[in-house]
Parts: sequence; structure tokens; C-alpha cells
Amino acid sequence: MNAAQAFRALHHGREAGDPLVLPGPWDAVSARAFADAGFPALATPSAGVSAALGYEDGGHTPPDEMFAAIARIVRAVDVPVSADIEDGYGLAPREIVERLLEAGAVGCNLEDSDPAAKRLKDPRRHADLMAEVRAEAGDRLVVNARVDTFLRAGRGGRGSGDRRGDGGATAAEAAIERGRLYVEAGADCVYPILAPPELLGELAAGIGAPVNAIAVPGGPSPRELGALGATRVTFGGGLQRRIADQVRDLAQQLRTG
Repeated sequence: MNAAQAFRALHHGREAGDPLVLPGPWDAVSARAFADAGFPALATPSAGVSAALGYEDGGHTPPDEMFAAIARIVRAVDVPVSADIEDGYGLAPREIVERLLEAGAVGCNLEDSDPAAKRLKDPRRHADLMAEVRAEAGDRLVVNARVDTFLRAGRGGRGSGDRRGDGGATAAEAAIERGRLYVEAGADCVYPILAPPELLGELAAGIGAPVNAIAVPGGPSPRELGALGATRVTFGGGLQRRIADQVRDLAQQLRTG
């Protein structure tokens, strides 16, 4: 069993309330801290890594810098690392796979909206990208298909009752339709980012594959998200932002002390 196969296996056979929790390191130090705490795998967030590199999230980070940062994180730990590479930075599927494998990643996030235009992409074209990535990667990468129907308010819909989404569908219906397409194309997991927690069970049942939920401050805990239907829980750039806030507080204390 290769590293990606072992990581893939962590997504299956889980009990409700026991999701795969993947903290999001943004550099080697944070990666070591999460690995030392006993987490079985990690998942880099594009927002956190971009912030650590001095860029805004959303397609502003040069791919060379992102893949180099991923490689440094991978080298720092002995657990599998999946990488958020936004929408693939316009790279060809073969290059996406080659660069992920060169960095040592065992998986990736691929989102289905354009980070610059902040609009959903055509789902069938995105499914074609997924299929090409899967064909190039074989079983060497775990592909997490991020679905942005809940994220793009007014450009794809937000909320289960919003009918501004694909073809007049609600955001949940559109997420299920897109998620099924991506699974058929070879995705291992589907990530309907910012989906209301109460919809996770419906989404998981409709998509028919492991579902990734995001844990946010003030929201349900990872265990609660698991009980609601999530197989996998990640944190986006939230953990890096919390540490950045603590550094700002420390800086103020140093400045005024």
C-alpha cells in the first residue's frame, strides 16, 4: 500500500462522530506541531500557506512558491500531507500531478470556481479536469473535489433555499449534482465548503462519497460535524488566522510593555 492508498483508507469505515480530522499547517513548524500532537495526516490550506508567504488567497500566490511551501511541509513530518492547490493555477493535468508528487503530497483539493472572477466553473468542464488528473495520477493521489455553490453568493447561490444556482437549483441540489459528476470523474471525496452543517447528511447521501466539512469558530466541533454526516473535517485558513491574531497580541504587549 502506497502513502496515498493509506491516506485514502482513512476516509472509509469511520463511525459517525469520528471523522478524519486534518489540521491545516501553513509552514514546517506548524506541521511538526500538528504531527507531534498525533494527527494521522494533514491538509494544507491555500489561505494559510498564502498568508505565510505574504500573499492574499484566491489565485495570488505564484504556483512555484506554493509547491515549494508544500514540499517544505511534507519534508518536516512523517505523516501524509494533502495540499490545497485552489483551482490548479491553470496548469495542465499532467503538470498538476507531477508537481504534487514531486512535492511529496498524497492528495489535493481542486475547487470548482475561478478564484479571480469568483464565479462557479462549468461543472462538466471541471469534471473533465478531474478525470484527466485521475488518469495521470492513478492511485497516487487522493482528490478532494471542492464544490463552491454555498460560497459564491449571487454567483451560484448560498443557502439551501437560494434558487440562483445551477439551472435554478438550490445550492444543496447543485452541490449534489456537481459532487456526483466529480465522483464519477474520479474524485475520492467531495468538499461542499460552507455547507450548513444540518445539510451534511443530505449531501453525503446524495453524493454517495465521503464528504469534507469545514470547522469554523463558533460552529459545531469536528465530532459534531462527523455525527451530522461529515467523513472528513478541515479548517481552511482558520488555524493560521488564530495564530496570527496571537502574534499580533504578543507584538502589542512587547510594544507597550
